[in-house]
Amino acid sequence: MPEPPPPPTVPAAPAGLPLLSVVVPVRNEAPNIAPLIAEIRAAVAGLGPYEIVYVDDGSTDGTAAVLAEEARHGDLVRRRHRVSCGQSAAIATGVKAARGHWIATLDGDGQNDPADIPRLFAAALAEEAADPAPVLIAGHRTTRKDTRTKRVVSRIANAVRARLLGDATPDTGCGLKVFRRADFLDLPRFDHMHRYLPALFLRAGGRVRSVPVNHRPRLRGRSNYGVFDRLGVALFDLIGVIWLQRRGRRPELEPVEEP
Repeated sequence: MPEPPPPPTVPAAPAGLPLLSVVVPVRNEAPNIAPLIAEIRAAVAGLGPYEIVYVDDGSTDGTAAVLAEEARHGDLVRRRHRVSCGQSAAIATGVKAARGHWIATLDGDGQNDPADIPRLFAAALAEEAADPAPVLIAGHRTTRKDTRTKRVVSRIANAVRARLLGDATPDTGCGLKVFRRADFLDLPRFDHMHRYLPALFLRAGGRVRSVPVNHRPRLRGRSNYGVFDRLGVALFDLIGVIWLQRRGRRPELEPVEEP
């Protein structure tokens, strides 16, 4: 992995509000919560005012109890779905609950490395300075720590998506992403949308930049989904996003003379 850059020069946040909100969707990840929150706090401590937003997507283990304990530190916002609604719904709930201008997302299983957040955030700030249009900074897991089957299926899925959607993104499934809250809230929302964020940002007239990130093996618990259980819905999702791309129109505003 490349050497970490110096801390980015960050703009001042509005009084009393965080500049960055780290959104983490979880389901049945009780043993991973405390270690990951500690890593997030260490990673973003130098990035200005921040908050951590955890969304418990209908967990049936001790996730809620662990989050209640961690919330005593004061920097943790909690939301909980009564029943599981999926990762995309949990991310949307977290972004709506967040108060930060910028959002960083990562998976709650500990495989994404919070130490990569400052690098993605610095890239986002640089892109914003160059062009105010919507921007998505997407993590690219160059060295996956998953099973061979999962790596092969993911590689094929990414190639098919890139071919049909033209999103030019090598790893849309990486949970590590940085974007502006307002830009995300302008996107159409649907189940599994988190895997199509690059295409949706491009559809909105934005741009996408992929940044290599670290990927780690799962140390605790087990995955809440299998390799092949998403293939059927993925086909319909792909067709739906293609339809959105073809039906989308972006108005071009002209200057208006004020009276």
